[in-house]
Amino acid sequence: MNDKFFESLPILTQFEGVVDPSYYRSLPDSWLLATSDIVGSTKTIQAGSYKAVNMAGASVIAAILNALGHKDVPFVFGGDGAIVAVPGSAEMKTRAALAAVQTLVAEELQLTLRTAIVPVRDIRANGYDVRLARFQVGADAFFAMFSGGGASWAEQEMKAGRYTVKPAPPGTRPDLTGLSCRWSPIEARHGEILSMIAVPGPNAAGAEFETLVSDILRLTGTQDRGGHPVPAEGPAVSISTAGADYEARISTDGTHRFRRKLGILWECLLIVILNGLNLKVKGFDARLYRRDVAQNSDFRKFDDGLKMTVDLSASQSMQIEERLEAASRTGVCMFGIHRQSSALMTCIVPSVLTRDHMHFVDGASGGYAMAASQLKAKAGV
Repeated sequence: MNDKFFESLPILTQFEGVVDPSYYRSLPDSWLLATSDIVGSTKTIQAGSYKAVNMAGASVIAAILNALGHKDVPFVFGGDGAIVAVPGSAEMKTRAALAAVQTLVAEELQLTLRTAIVPVRDIRANGYDVRLARFQVGADAFFAMFSGGGASWAEQEMKAGRYTVKPAPPGTRPDLTGLSCRWSPIEARHGEILSMIAVPGPNAAGAEFETLVSDILRLTGTQDRGGHPVPAEGPAVSISTAGADYEARISTDGTHRFRRKLGILWECLLIVILNGLNLKVKGFDARLYRRDVAQNSDFRKFDDGLKMTVDLSASQSMQIEERLEAASRTGVCMFGIHRQSSALMTCIVPSVLTRDHMHFVDGASGGYAMAASQLKAKAGV
């Protein structure tokens, strides 16, 4: 019964409900949090390799989902890392997946991925909780919302060197079937792409932080589709050679890499053709798929705080920053923001013929990682 915890949760269909505690349920004590992040991600971003950072973060999710047979497992993508909640019965498979991903990321992307597995029991013993809500974004696509402070505590423990998972032996590879990074950057249509993180501050008692979240959502709500950075008809159909290169590097060895890259580029070209001619092949509808890509994107989430990557006008961004500054001065929140001209998307697509594919949105020049760095600087961490 506990293994089916996530799919048993009540379904939240309006994002504004993320501040409603009635949608959240506490994870069973027997569950675990798998956490990860890229060491030194800020320097990597400044060197222009944020697409690799995003790919590494999403690879953790893909590896665990594949290791567990694509079960309905709750997770949240953080740009340069991820958090995945798994039942205790899945610990060994999860541990092996994390170990393999670390080795892959080091050998193919030249990045250091830090991972840990933290028992929910230990989180509660230290005064925190892990509460989850189930947010439906599409016909068959769901994202998890995390609250209770436990996920943040688990991440801090990982960074302190506790609960760590060691890398697998050289050459070990996880199953990353479905992980892709084929879309080109999505340019801002309304002015700028704002990546924002706001977490409760020391004086966030009562409903003050929830009121702040509601205010921020109201401000973004004045923009079309709440500031969604991906057009309703889906991202522009184009071929990303950089994305194809990263996907080829993580999905095959050096001997077959060039052939794999050519295959990926051919698949991208085929989608361009099918979309342009509005043709269907073996049940695949390119235009429906693009619309689902937009719908199944996690451009806003709740992960012990509000995280959003939105397309807004400069004046709207300023209004949000002013509201956050006011809340920060009174200790209601701590926040970080990062502005850029485009957004990036990394995807998990088990099959293009089903509608359960998921797409992770972040800013194209640092996004959440840079916003988190700013937040930590303000907090003196």
